[in-house]
Amino acid sequence: MSQRTILVVEDEELMRSILRRLLEGSGYEVVTADSAEAALSAFAENEISVTLTDIKMSGMDGIELLDRLKGIDPEALVVVMTAYSSVDTAVAALRNGAYDYVTKPFVNEDILQTIKNAIQQRELFRENRALRRELNKQYAFSEIIGKSDALQQIFTLVKKIADTNATVLIQGESGTGKELIARAIHLNSSRTSNPFLAVNCGALPESLLESELFGHTKGSFTGAIADKKGLFRAASGGTLFLDEIGEMPTALQVKLLRALQEHEVTPVGATQPVKFDARIIAATNKNLEQEVQEQRFREDLFYRLNVIELTVPPLRERIEDIPLLAKHFAAKCASVQNSSEKPITRDTMESLANYEWPGNVRELENAIERAFILSGNEIDVESLPQKVRAKASRAFRTRDEEGLRPTLEEVERRYLMEVLGSVGEDKTKAAHILGIDLSTLYRKLKRYEEI
Repeated sequence: MSQRTILVVEDEELMRSILRRLLEGSGYEVVTADSAEAALSAFAENEISVTLTDIKMSGMDGIELLDRLKGIDPEALVVVMTAYSSVDTAVAALRNGAYDYVTKPFVNEDILQTIKNAIQQRELFRENRALRRELNKQYAFSEIIGKSDALQQIFTLVKKIADTNATVLIQGESGTGKELIARAIHLNSSRTSNPFLAVNCGALPESLLESELFGHTKGSFTGAIADKKGLFRAASGGTLFLDEIGEMPTALQVKLLRALQEHEVTPVGATQPVKFDARIIAATNKNLEQEVQEQRFREDLFYRLNVIELTVPPLRERIEDIPLLAKHFAAKCASVQNSSEKPITRDTMESLANYEWPGNVRELENAIERAFILSGNEIDVESLPQKVRAKASRAFRTRDEEGLRPTLEEVERRYLMEVLGSVGEDKTKAAHILGIDLSTLYRKLKRYEEI
């Protein structure tokens, strides 16, 4: 349908017919409903520009319908119709989010002007959403620091898959930034103006996790003093990020599988399922294929989640990103502590590049924060954690007491990293200074990653 579709909700057949003829005669497409319940179905099945509803109807009234429509789409434009004697009710509807109201008997020109104004308001909503989306795309990767080929490949894939509804499984070690990737997917999608909600599936006991995900009804268990939507429904129109999905209890895996298959959930204590509209992105630091083989994770759920697989490489496999990350975290510390920025010494940067970072980016950030606090005017090697210093010492010290000197490969690696750091990790410039081909530089960097 076009962007000029009006939903008319009126339980009197004659009035529905009059409104249909009036609106269609002015060039609008019209969908009619004889009850609020029928209107909800029509709203879900059609792309409605404006809803025009009577307030007084048998069954669910117009005020409740307004609340329900706003729950489905906070930007839904609803115009209510009321008799002169019920203007107070119409004013209450405005407070609850109605766009405007018209009184019966209405003047045709007045109701057409109100609809026209509402259509213009909708266009402003659409333009604002488009602008927000472009801004979000611009900044979607701002928190993901690095220029490595591995990260660039991830960025390319994110842009390709973002504007689909396909379920994504992000795999990678702890601390690699899986949630940042999930947020980048959301911010590059058409869902960007709607919620991005996240839950750690390993952080809550099974009973609480079920309620958190699927919701519950009032009185369904001790402490359930009110209905709760649950994250699947709260993320309506947006994205739900299921972190550490490999930790989900087996019983809940069955319910999650059904939710993904049917796009509906059954709240705890309820007897009827409820539809939801949220994109699902899951992440894990486990090898789910191995978990499936060892029967700790359901095979059918794995394949349902793994529509698009994305693997975030550990920091030790992209050492060229370490200088950029370190400088970023140092600048962040200066900002948070309202302090002057501190340069990172060359020896410190070499030490960072030669540590394996089992905790990945998160561990590096913690190390830089510690070093920033403990150092003087510059971040030196002595301010780094002992295990980072020890690794650097083993890699580069001359070991005079043993009469040993660094190997030629150690010297080459150290000089290469020094040159690369001096040109801001620009590999083309570094290759020119070193007098080698760019492809040779890439091969050396790859070899150093494997040492």
